[in-house]
Amino acid sequence: MTQNTITADWIAVDWGTSNLRVWAMASSGTVLAEATSDQGMSQLSRDGFEPALLALAGDWIDGPTTVIACGMVGSRQGWVEAPYATVPCATLPAGLVQAPTHHPDLRVHVIPGIKQTNPADVMRGEETQISGFLARNPGWDGVICLPGTHTKWVHISADEVISFQTFMTGELFDTISKQTVLRHSIAADGWDEAAFAEGLDMGLSRPERLAARLFSLRAQGLLNNLSGAAARAQLSGLLIGTELAASKPYWLGQHIAVIGDSSLAKRYVDALATQAAPATQVNASVITLAGLTAAYKRLKG
Repeated sequence: MTQNTITADWIAVDWGTSNLRVWAMASSGTVLAEATSDQGMSQLSRDGFEPALLALAGDWIDGPTTVIACGMVGSRQGWVEAPYATVPCATLPAGLVQAPTHHPDLRVHVIPGIKQTNPADVMRGEETQISGFLARNPGWDGVICLPGTHTKWVHISADEVISFQTFMTGELFDTISKQTVLRHSIAADGWDEAAFAEGLDMGLSRPERLAARLFSLRAQGLLNNLSGAAARAQLSGLLIGTELAASKPYWLGQHIAVIGDSSLAKRYVDALATQAAPATQVNASVITLAGLTAAYKRLKG
C-alpha cells in the first residue's frame, strides 16, 4: 500500500511480465517505501501502464518526479520500446528512453535491454541486475548466472557484457511436469535431495541422453514406485545438469555470481559446487535496486 505521508525524490520501478514492483527513493539512495502489484506487462495495453504505475506510486508524487524503470516495460509490447544495445556493451546501456505520460509531474525513463546477434539472444531487466552487481563489486570480472524461467549466463569483463546465452530450463521444467506424460509422475511440490543429485549427475555426464532419461522417470514411477517428489527433484537435476554441461565454456575456471534469492538459485550454487566451481549467491531485489539507482545517478550526472 502507498503511504500519503511519503514524498519520493525519485521512483525506482522493476516491471516484469507478471508483476510490477516500485520503490519510493530518497536522493541519498534510501528506500522510503515500496509496493507491488500483479499489473505486469502481460496484463496491460500500452495506455494502461501509466494508470497502473499511478495506482501504486501516485501518492508519492509531489512535484516533478523522475521514474527509472527496467524490465518488460521497455519491450515492443510495453509502455515504450527501448531499443537493445549490442554486445559487447556497457552493462548499463546508454540512452534511457522516455515514455509518454499525461501526468504533469511524471518523467519516466526506461533502461534499454541488450542483444547479441550471433548466436541470437536478448535480455531485458537482467542488464539492470548485472549493473547493480557491478556497482557493488567494482572491477569484478567473471560470469553471472541469472536463474529463472529463462536462465542466462553472462560473461563480464572490464564492466562490459561480452557475450551471453539463455537457457529455457525453467520453462522446460514447467512444461514437461505439467503438459507431458510425466504430469502423471511428478508431484506439484516436495523434494528429494538424493534424486536431484542423481539427475544432476546424469545431465552433466550424458546430456545427449536427456530425452531417454525423461521417459525413464515415467517408467520408474510405474515399475519401481519412484515417488512424485523424487521424480520432481530428478527432473530438475536432469535439466540443470544438461544446462551446466552446455554452459561449461562460460563457467569453467571463472569467478561466478548467481543472482537470486530463491531455492532455485541455491540449486545452481550447489550444482556448481559439485564441479569444483564455487559461486557467490546474491539477493536479486537488492541488486535490481542497486542497478536502478546507478541508472538514476547517471541520468542526473
